[in-house]
Amino acid sequence: MSKKYNWAILGCGNIANKFATELKLLPNANLYAAASRNLDNAKDFSNQFGFEKSYGSYLEMVKDPKVDVVYIATPHNFHLEHTLLCLNHKKAVLCEKAFAINSKEVREMITTSKENNTFLMEAFWVIFRPKYLKVKEIIASENLGKLKFVKSDFMFNAEFNPQKRLYNIDLGGGSLLDIGIYSIFTALMFLGEPDQIKTIPHFSATGSEESISMLFAYKNGATAVLTSSFDAEYKNESELCFEHGILKYDRFSPDPITLIKDGKTTKISFENGPHLGYQFEASHVMECLDKNLKESPIMPFSLSLKLMNILDAVRKDANIIFPKHD
Repeated sequence: MSKKYNWAILGCGNIANKFATELKLLPNANLYAAASRNLDNAKDFSNQFGFEKSYGSYLEMVKDPKVDVVYIATPHNFHLEHTLLCLNHKKAVLCEKAFAINSKEVREMITTSKENNTFLMEAFWVIFRPKYLKVKEIIASENLGKLKFVKSDFMFNAEFNPQKRLYNIDLGGGSLLDIGIYSIFTALMFLGEPDQIKTIPHFSATGSEESISMLFAYKNGATAVLTSSFDAEYKNESELCFEHGILKYDRFSPDPITLIKDGKTTKISFENGPHLGYQFEASHVMECLDKNLKESPIMPFSLSLKLMNILDAVRKDANIIFPKHD
């Protein structure tokens, strides 16, 4: 029987709303505390989702001895600071992606986790969803032959607001760290680390990168074409082209996986219900804690570091700079 864990939410924004909604589905997750820099916001969040306690200070929250694990849902630029705060108070951490702003910060987070002998994982939730696991299984079977080409996109038309997270450089703004990371992760997981990277960025009036197209090349001849943008509407879709067929899937929607081989199309459906799948990563974190693990075997430190190294290389080629971090 799994232990029941007291969860705390650090940062009460939109992503925290989604996570808390699905955390409630897990019988071994106790919605214990919510913390915001504004106590009224924390109280509103706690009342909405049924958390027991509210804090107007992150430090107060991590000093609470009853907190077992903290989900960090603040903007990218705060991930290093807030992760270190939790780890140094011996609180297990599930930190939203992007894990941090750059690989130097990620290495510091990993080192601090090891020094404190305390669990840490990047919240790359899609890796735990049934649809992703099925795609991975199909690729591993090699029924379609070798994977040769990946096309992966994530775009939506966002309101331009210089003060808010998406366009504010000081908050890690830009499409790359927010949504381009999904496209890059797809290429990393299915093709590995690229040998060559070329980019075409477009910058907004604030100097943040509003959209970016990326070309990854591999020594084995495989390629990936990846795009993210806050300036256009498009499907959040990946298309994988193999020697003998094609696989298409939308990352988040309940739409089926489409397989095309020998002129025949097959649909593989999923009954996800009304939920997105954040509960799967939370469940995995608690399984790790049950086993006294300090890092995830599915989303290990090495994978988060590889991902951030690629993001650093993309930013270098595109000249995307975060002055307070780089």
